[in-house]
Amino acid sequence: MTTNYKDLITILGQDIPLGTSTEINFNIARLHTASDINVPIIVERSKIEGPTILFNACLHGDEINGVDIVRQLIANKINRPKRGTVICIPILNILGFLNGSRAFPDGRDLNRVFPGSSNGSLASRVAHKLIHEVIPEVDLIVDFHTGGASRFNAAQVRIVKDNPELKELAQVFGAPFVLYSKHIAKSFRNACFQLNKPMVLFEGGRSSFIDDNISKIGVEGAKRLLAHYDMLDEAHKVNKPKSKSIFVEKSSWIRARRSGMFKSIIKINSKIEVGSIIGQITDPYGKIHQPVKSTYAGYVINVNEAPLVYQGDALFHIATKLHDKK
Repeated sequence: MTTNYKDLITILGQDIPLGTSTEINFNIARLHTASDINVPIIVERSKIEGPTILFNACLHGDEINGVDIVRQLIANKINRPKRGTVICIPILNILGFLNGSRAFPDGRDLNRVFPGSSNGSLASRVAHKLIHEVIPEVDLIVDFHTGGASRFNAAQVRIVKDNPELKELAQVFGAPFVLYSKHIAKSFRNACFQLNKPMVLFEGGRSSFIDDNISKIGVEGAKRLLAHYDMLDEAHKVNKPKSKSIFVEKSSWIRARRSGMFKSIIKINSKIEVGSIIGQITDPYGKIHQPVKSTYAGYVINVNEAPLVYQGDALFHIATKLHDKK
């Protein structure tokens, strides 16, 4: 992590000296009723200089498990560093959050419009403001996500391959899985990469749902990262992960061979073999009962929790090729 410690940082035009606790309003829009829509940004600066870490959640408005993680960091005062600066944005896509929608009101996916434009769509303008008026002051971003729709993700960190710094940070975070994942064009992660700002992207749980275990893993991972940079206050205990992260180089999806009522009979994180029965598809009339068998050996890192599926729907995501991290 390249750092340039500053006595004074500037976020959205507001100067913030060392030893300051403040909340900044990120104005993203004005409603038809002339009411302003603001995203609170909570900034905690120690009196001692050090790195600046951003904990961000709810880039997609329905991914609220990440909101709970950042909320806990604030509520338990984990975000008050003994040195350096911690910035928390619990809800970036506040309009999507209020509407229970993944996208912005303009229909755009915020995570596909970066680095944005000052004259573009609403989502593009928010992305542009974030990239130009917040991210330049940040040394490391931790971005919290969940699985989309009804698909439940195992707790995992996603990084690009062949990046020793991100590999080390992923190991420090200590999620059960680390997936090597290429950058996606116009994503927040790719935009930060272009600015030489490292990002640890955490995925866990599913949209419109809060899972306590996922929240716990996210909070503990954040504490480990802060401790890694000697930023965590001594009042907070750091717990070692139960096991070392499993690095995943390749993964594959198992899809429904027919439409029907679906039920998984395997738990997330489970290790399976080829031919393992991992779910079942039935019809409402009791005439069909089709077992879902795995065509891969590996770990289950995503399960579709929808009760009804169509032929071709993704049911399970299987980590099929593991990477030796030594």
